[in-house]
Amino acid sequence: MNKLRKNVDMLNGRLFSNILLFSLPVMASGIIQLLFNTIDMIVVGKFSGSASMAAVSSTGSLVSLLTNLFIGLSVGSSVCIAKRIGSGDFESIYKAVQTSITLAVAFGLILMAGGIIFSKTLLLMMKSPEDVIDLSALYLRVYFIGMPATMVYNFAAAVLRAKGDTKRPLLILSIAGIANVVLNLFFVLVVKMDVAGVALASAISSYVSAVMVLIVLISDPGFTRFDPKDLFIDKEALAEISKVGIPAGIQSTLFSLSNVVIQSSINEFGSVVMAGNGAASSVSNFVYNIMNAFYQSCLTFTSQNIGAGKIDRVGKILLVSLLCVVVFGGTMGNLFYLSGRTLLSFYSNDAAVIEAGMVRLAYICILYFIYGMMDIFVGSLRGMGVSMLPMIVSLLGICAFRLLWVDTYFQSHHTVEGLYLSYPVSWIITCTIQGLLCLFTYRKLKRQYKTKEETA
Repeated sequence: MNKLRKNVDMLNGRLFSNILLFSLPVMASGIIQLLFNTIDMIVVGKFSGSASMAAVSSTGSLVSLLTNLFIGLSVGSSVCIAKRIGSGDFESIYKAVQTSITLAVAFGLILMAGGIIFSKTLLLMMKSPEDVIDLSALYLRVYFIGMPATMVYNFAAAVLRAKGDTKRPLLILSIAGIANVVLNLFFVLVVKMDVAGVALASAISSYVSAVMVLIVLISDPGFTRFDPKDLFIDKEALAEISKVGIPAGIQSTLFSLSNVVIQSSINEFGSVVMAGNGAASSVSNFVYNIMNAFYQSCLTFTSQNIGAGKIDRVGKILLVSLLCVVVFGGTMGNLFYLSGRTLLSFYSNDAAVIEAGMVRLAYICILYFIYGMMDIFVGSLRGMGVSMLPMIVSLLGICAFRLLWVDTYFQSHHTVEGLYLSYPVSWIITCTIQGLLCLFTYRKLKRQYKTKEETA
C-alpha cells in the first residue's frame, strides 16, 4: 500500500482538496491534448487561409466518431483497475494493465487502417464542400498514422489515473505539446506542407507521448507495471472492462454521430461558417476539458471507494464533483463567451469567421455547465458499475433528440442558430434524467450494502 501514498488518496481525507489535487493535472493534461488540434487550426488559419482551416476544423466530429468507441473502453480500464486497487487485489491488477495496453495497440492499428482507407468516403457522406474535401481527406489520412500512439497514451494514462497518478501524464503531454508546436511551425512555414504538415506534427507528437507513458509503466516497480514482452488479454479483465467501457464507448460514439449530423448541416452554409464553427468548437472544448477533469475524478474516486466498500463516500464524491463542475464550468463558460472575439481572433483574421464563431459560443458556452453536471452523474453511475442505462438515456436524450431536431425544427427554420439551439435543450433534458437515475442507483446500492452488513 505504500505505493498508493505517492498518489492522490481517494479512500481517506478531505474529498474537496483531494478531488482538486486529482482534477487539476487532469484538467491541464486535457487542455494540452486539445491544443494539438487547436494549434493545427491556428497555424493553418493564420498561414494557409480559411479553406485550410475549414478543412482541419470540419474533421473533428468525424475523428471523434471513429475513435470514441475505443477510447470509451479506456474508461472501462480505469474503472476496472481502480476497483481492484480499492479492494487490494494487486495480483489481478497486472492482468488488467496488460489487457488494457494490448487492447490499445490492437484498436490503434485498426483505426489507423480504417482512417487511411475510408477518410474521403466518410467526408463525402458528411457533404463536405468541394473546395475543402481534398484537404480534409489529406489531413485525416496523415493524422490517423498517429492513431496507435493516441490509443496507447489514452489507455496507459487511464492506468495511471486509476491509482491517483495524474501528474506524470501532465508532464508527458507538456513535452509532447511543445514538440507539436515546434513541428507545426516547421512543417507549415519551412517545409510548406499546409494541412499535411499540421497532421504530421500531431501524429509525431502522439508517438512522443505514447513512448514516454509506456516508459513510465515499464519502469514502475509496483502493481501497475507493464511488461511489453507479455502482451495478452485476460478474459476476466476484458469482461470487466467491457461491462463499463463498451456502453461508455457507444455513448461517446452516439454523441459524435449526432455531432456529425449537425456538422453535415453546418457544411451546407459554406466554408466561412464551417471555419467559424470549428474555431468556436475548439474554444468551447477548453471549457469541456475543464469540466471533464471532474468527471474523471468522480469516476475514479467512486470506483476505488466502491472497491473498498466505502459506500457513504460515494454520495459525498458526487456532491463535491457537482459543485466543482458548476463553479468551474459556469465561470469559465461565461468568461470564454465574453472573451469570444479575442479568442476567436487567434484562429482567424477574417471578421466573418469570427462573427460566425460567436454565434456558436452564445448557444454553447453560457449553459455548458449543465453538460458538465450530466457528465458527473454519468461518471458516478459508471463508478457504481452501471453503464448501460446511462448509455440508453444519452441515446434518447442527446442523439435521438438532436436527429429529430434536425429533421423537424431545423428543416422549418434552416438557420445556424436553429442547429445550435439543439445543444442546450438536449443537455437540460438528459441531465435531469441522468440525475434521477443516479439518485435511484445510489439509494439502491446503499440498501444493498446495509443488508450485507446486517447479514455478515
